[in-house]
Amino acid sequence: MAISRKDSFTIQVLQLTDAFLIWAAFWIGGELREIVRDWMGQAVGADDDFMSMSWVLYIAVPFTPLILERFGFYERIRQKKNRVAIRQLLQGLVTIALIIGLMAVFAKLADARRLILGFGLITIFILLLCRDRLTRIWLRRRSENDAGKERVVIAGTGSEMEELVQELDPEIISEWKIVQHFDLRDQTVEELFDLLKEQSVGRVVFAAKHTEFEKVARAVEACELQGVEAWIAASFIRSQIARPVFDAVGSRPMLVLRSTPELSWDLMFKSMMDMIISALLITLTLPVWIVAIIGIRLSSPGAPVFFSQMRAGRYGTPFKMWKFRTMVANAEELLQKIKEEHGNQMDGPVFKLDHDPRIFPFGALLRKLSIDELPQLINVLSGDMSLVGPRPLPLYEVEAFHELSHRRRLSVKPGITCEWQAGGRNKITSFDEWVKMDLQYIDNWTLGLDIRILLKTIPAVLFGKGAK
Repeated sequence: MAISRKDSFTIQVLQLTDAFLIWAAFWIGGELREIVRDWMGQAVGADDDFMSMSWVLYIAVPFTPLILERFGFYERIRQKKNRVAIRQLLQGLVTIALIIGLMAVFAKLADARRLILGFGLITIFILLLCRDRLTRIWLRRRSENDAGKERVVIAGTGSEMEELVQELDPEIISEWKIVQHFDLRDQTVEELFDLLKEQSVGRVVFAAKHTEFEKVARAVEACELQGVEAWIAASFIRSQIARPVFDAVGSRPMLVLRSTPELSWDLMFKSMMDMIISALLITLTLPVWIVAIIGIRLSSPGAPVFFSQMRAGRYGTPFKMWKFRTMVANAEELLQKIKEEHGNQMDGPVFKLDHDPRIFPFGALLRKLSIDELPQLINVLSGDMSLVGPRPLPLYEVEAFHELSHRRRLSVKPGITCEWQAGGRNKITSFDEWVKMDLQYIDNWTLGLDIRILLKTIPAVLFGKGAK
């Protein structure tokens, strides 16, 4: 059966987690063995602990998850009943126990400590069953919450769309919020483009075997312009594409056209790096937060310390972004007046102005040192932003994009810093050039690139080259 890259990646993460739990189970078995032998008054030798049977760990830790995979332990977790999980787990543990026993007999390896094996296998069963059931609970709760589902559009003709949905595994469908069935015969590509923008869609699945190729091509282009993944049923152009990139939805093969970084270990490490570094920075900079709060209170009394504004997140999904307030309380109301009196130093929909008169003196210092950006670390912890990525823009600026391709900068999580901010951000006055740098970042993304941008950001902050 075909398996999607996302499912394959998820299985690998679960297997690594289980491998760690298996090692921990044998360690617990060793500790319990010492407690039991001490209670029974039996001496424990220096080489009598679980590390003296490390060969068992070399077999059990890497191979148990692989054997469990053969028994289907990592499949259909959301719908799997308790008795099925228990049966699969017992089958896997009995198999690994037989392998260990055969190795001990025929390879004449050191005698395995029976108490450690016994306690270890029991603990493995408990830990892995708990992990599996907790994963099931988490997946089911996520599928019940529409906010956590991937927003998907099914595109094609009426009958084909219905057939596709009926053929797909309910396990797959439960992770989607299908916002619309888009009929390519009766609706225009412009309507699709507006739909993707308004509904913050992350994927369009095409079931368009009998739809004109030109219509599908233009619909795919609309997806590409916004950085939305286009998944095309492989039967549609199976004989027309020489080197297709295939993925799968359940058992249904698909041709995928991606214009954003693909799911990978690097992306997982990026998310981990975001969580760890943002939590550390919040902890380490708490004194700076206190100074900023006191300074804002004294410099601009009677107004909030924090400034919040709705910004466009991934795929344009609105979220509330936080900053330390550096402008007068009615700054938003004065924006149009400032534009009329002072103009705009940035062409396009984005407003930038050196020495903005709405900024009070202490706020200017916070901006110069980039201290005003610190509350965005909370947005990173909440998952709305990343440490590195295109800067999030206010919703009204996104609505004013004059080039359709500019929306592709919304196809990844926005970030606190980016190439534009880390280098030369005070020199760029062209919004098109700014977007070009963002799209180059998206097209050439690597974890190493994020690290280089973070390292470039440090001197930019230390030497007061913050955004004006």
